[in-house]
Amino acid sequence: MPTPKTVLISGASIAGPALAHWLARHGFHPTVVEIAPAPRPGGRAVDFRGETHLHVLDRMGILDELRRVRTGGTPMTFVDADDRELLHLPAAFAGGDVEVLHGDLSRILHEASRASTEYVFGDTVTSLTETPAGMDVTFRHAPPRTFDIVIGADGLHSTVRRLAFGPEERYVSHLGYYAATWSLPGDPHPTRPGSVGFNAPGRLASVAAPPTAPGRAGAFFLFASPALPYDRNDPAAHKALITRAFAGLPWRVGPLLDSLTAADDLYFDSISRADVGSWSTGRTALLGDAACGATIGGMGTGTAVVAAYVLAAELARTPEDPRSAFRRYESLVRPYARACQRGGNRTGPFLAPATTLGLRLRNTLLNQPRALTWLLKQGRTTATLPLPLLPRPR
Repeated sequence: MPTPKTVLISGASIAGPALAHWLARHGFHPTVVEIAPAPRPGGRAVDFRGETHLHVLDRMGILDELRRVRTGGTPMTFVDADDRELLHLPAAFAGGDVEVLHGDLSRILHEASRASTEYVFGDTVTSLTETPAGMDVTFRHAPPRTFDIVIGADGLHSTVRRLAFGPEERYVSHLGYYAATWSLPGDPHPTRPGSVGFNAPGRLASVAAPPTAPGRAGAFFLFASPALPYDRNDPAAHKALITRAFAGLPWRVGPLLDSLTAADDLYFDSISRADVGSWSTGRTALLGDAACGATIGGMGTGTAVVAAYVLAAELARTPEDPRSAFRRYESLVRPYARACQRGGNRTGPFLAPATTLGLRLRNTLLNQPRALTWLLKQGRTTATLPLPLLPRPR
């Protein structure tokens, strides 16, 4: 049996820990490096839907734990400035079969993999050099090391992709919207479950109180805009952009913007899509959003977990030939990921149509049960990938 390989994974959010879990079960030695100082808590709700997602989670041994912390789904209600209901979407529309908070999923994946994985928090990769002996890697803080394989599972703005494949602008396309989430105290709408939101053309301001986090709520804002120049590591700049985009709107927008001032967990990013011609080069490959992601609405969480399962299994087939394993992994997962990714193109226009007419058409259409049923069915069909017969882990 070939000697187990050392694998460096950049990114400890979802795809990275999922891959580390499977690699360790196949006899590899994974190391995960993450720029954040610890697993990130909180965050927006993410969901799994369909047989493929649930099958992989079950084989990982975490499905029962996810069901214990699931939100129960988040119904979405759109209201006018006087809080009158315009459209209500059931929990299944956005929540799939199992919906959990991003932070809970990240924690569970970290706990499931940490006994067999070396985690390095608060650091990042600064250079990659392929040699006959492997991949020489330097870090911002840690001393240089050599690994057999490097995987970029570090999201839409992947550092590994930039170092190994080229600048981000070659691969990431802005889809015309920006999104923000942050936490705030209190129960924002005790008479309505789930998420409640107000639209103006090209803008959505919403707030939800997850049942798993009593006494806390989460704001979700989304607005249409051309690509904006800003520092991705400057929360004060992000807060200023959000405030400027929503200033003067009615409903509860003012108090929600007030809560943004003290928020210490703000997430802000463009709604964008990553398209990479080949997901690997030499001993380096991309996984999850780094390879084929969409910021919101592209079923990226479920896709990442499925892709991690397939990538680990293909590396286990030919650990001595990672290039062939990478090619098989991509041929299996790319069509599936691309089908899921297309949902991200529609997220912004759906949640915040650019015109008053567009808002009326969305509300009218989705108030019809047949249209809603069709959309739910499409989501489940897209999320289903006939999984190949793969080597079983130890």
